[in-house]
This record gives sequence, structure tokens and C-alpha cells, in this order.
Amino acid sequence: KLSHDALQVEQLVYWREPKKSAVAFGVSLLVLFAVATLSVISVVSYLLLASLCVTITFRVYKSVIQAVQKSDEGHPFKSLLDRDVSVSSESFHQLSEKFLVYLNSFIRQSRRLLLVEDLVDSVKLAGVMWVMTYIGAVFNGITILILADIIFFTTPLVYQKKKVLRACVCVCVCACLKLFTFSH
Repeated sequence: KLSHDALQVEQLVYWREPKKSAVAFGVSLLVLFAVATLSVISVVSYLLLASLCVTITFRVYKSVIQAVQKSDEGHPFKSLLDRDVSVSSESFHQLSEKFLVYLNSFIRQSRRLLLVEDLVDSVKLAGVMWVMTYIGAVFNGITILILADIIFFTTPLVYQKKKVLRACVCVCVCACLKLFTFSH
């Protein structure tokens, strides 16, 4: 059975709520394109600045409306300010335990592969890393992330709607071509 988070991701990917999926896809693609052209610090600064512009404008607008109507509604973000956003120690321990399981598994696998416990698996890793050097020479990391984002949001929907693998391949190839021309 899927967890609550996995179900939410599934709903986004399969576009069961098109507005939320469109916003998630658009924002993720916008951020990735921004990071492709600007530094991460600039992107984060611009995102926070845009958020502040929206919230300050809304706050001033609501204050003016309250003054004109002589109402006493209070702070427009009061419900959000009153919400408890602290992380409980129980939640933190659960997350840290999950992270620790993944970290230990990664360390064991890395040790096993890099110290050649199994020759075939280590040679497979070497082959994959060799192919990755060629992929890295053609695409930079952000282009691969943009491509992954497009594939993540389009392939499941096309596959579900058409039930034809060929359509998925066409979407992936078109996205690759567009991104390849964008990055060069």
C-alpha cells in the first residue's frame, strides 16, 4: 500500500488534479530554467523577493480595505501565523531513522561495489560510470534535471491516456531534442 506522500505524488504525476499538477510542473520547470541561467543564490533570492512582494502587497491591500470599511478583521495571515510549524522530536527521530537506513544502505553498497566484493557488479558500475561520462559531456546537470522533470510529468500521463509505449518514447525524444538545442 502506498503512503500518503506517495499517493500525493501519484496524483500530481497522473494529473488527477490538473490545476495542482500544472502549478507543480510549471513552478519546477521555471525554477530549473532559472537555475540554468542564473546562480542558485540569485534564484532563491528572486523567489523570496517575489514572495515578499506578493505578501506585503496583500497585507497593505487588506489594511487599506479594513481602514476604508472601518472593520477590525485583524491580520490577513493570522490563521497561518497561528499554525504550529515546529517539527516534533518524534517526527524528527522518525525522519532521521529513515535517513540513517538509506545512508547505511548506501555506504554498504558503495563499499561492496568499490572494493570489488562482486566483480560482475563492480564492472557493471564501471560501465555505467563510463556511459555517464559521455552523457555528462553532452548535457550539464541542470539540463538532465530539466529533462527528468519533463519526463516525470508527461510520460505517466501519456502512457495512461494512450497505453502505448511508443507515445512515451516520442515525448521523451522530443523533450531531449528541445533541451539539447536549448543547452547549446
